[in-house]
Amino acid sequence: MTEIATPTPVPASASASAEAKPRRVRRRVPHRTPHQAVRPSARLGGPLAALPWALPAFAFVGVLLVYPFFRSVYGSFFEDNGFTSRFTGIDNYTRLADDPVFGRSLLNTLMWVAGTLLLPVLLGLLIAVATHRMRFGGIAQMVIVLPFAISAAATAVLWNFMLTSDGAVNQFLRGVGLDSWAQTWLLEWPQNTLALIVAGTWQATGINVVLFAIGLRAIPRDTVEAAELDGASGWRMFRYITLPQLRAVTVVVVGMAVVNSLKAFDLIWILTKGGPSRSSETLALTMYREAFRLFHVGYGSAIALVLSVIVVASSWAYLRRQMPDTGWARG
Repeated sequence: MTEIATPTPVPASASASAEAKPRRVRRRVPHRTPHQAVRPSARLGGPLAALPWALPAFAFVGVLLVYPFFRSVYGSFFEDNGFTSRFTGIDNYTRLADDPVFGRSLLNTLMWVAGTLLLPVLLGLLIAVATHRMRFGGIAQMVIVLPFAISAAATAVLWNFMLTSDGAVNQFLRGVGLDSWAQTWLLEWPQNTLALIVAGTWQATGINVVLFAIGLRAIPRDTVEAAELDGASGWRMFRYITLPQLRAVTVVVVGMAVVNSLKAFDLIWILTKGGPSRSSETLALTMYREAFRLFHVGYGSAIALVLSVIVVASSWAYLRRQMPDTGWARG
């Protein structure tokens, strides 16, 4: 026998109160898994949405860097005096091999690279290490950094006051009885180039001290303490702990020094204007004089291209050697 269930009657008062009471609706909170996350293109309007924002930067770089470079490459095949031009092929480049002024400026550039690379980098490293734990090391570093805050033009004026024939250096030497040491520092080669390197070193050492000091503060304290427990100190600490830990900073410092030395201009121009008889010119000064002073625009463009190739090639070779594990270096 089958039983039929009959609904239990609900009192009228209970049904009325149930209808009067608002029903609470439970909302379901959506949960996204990583593969269900909203794609950036869906929110930003596609991969080309950022293009309008980047166009001003592309235009700026194109007008100020890309176009002048290709215009110089094109102009280097012409004999151009600023008013008329005539196609000459590679004559401007063959002229470089026979030009003694270009040979001297290339030699001066190599001297600049060697001098302003070794002296400021080594001095900056030694000063940073020597003042790292010194009681008043921060004050000493600040004093050394001050010349870097001075413009190259002001630095040139200061050193011109010191290095002229009757300047402060010669007057001091004569005052202490060292008359034979007094020299015409800026009037003879190679001492004029060496004097310029000293002036550049005086200004550039400060920024290297700052960068190396930052690198020293980033060395883990645990590494230093472990080395001290193993008996490392002095030269061994510097050679096996400090110097390897500063490798990344050293790459940056040396790279900056190479590029800055290759394009040095203002300090040399104000101190000697490349003289006497163009003996202290670097490639940057030779390019400027030929293109903008003598109006040999095509020949100046050829020198500018040679300088650009040297800068790019030296930077690429250095970074490739220092970062051999990166895909960029392998490419």
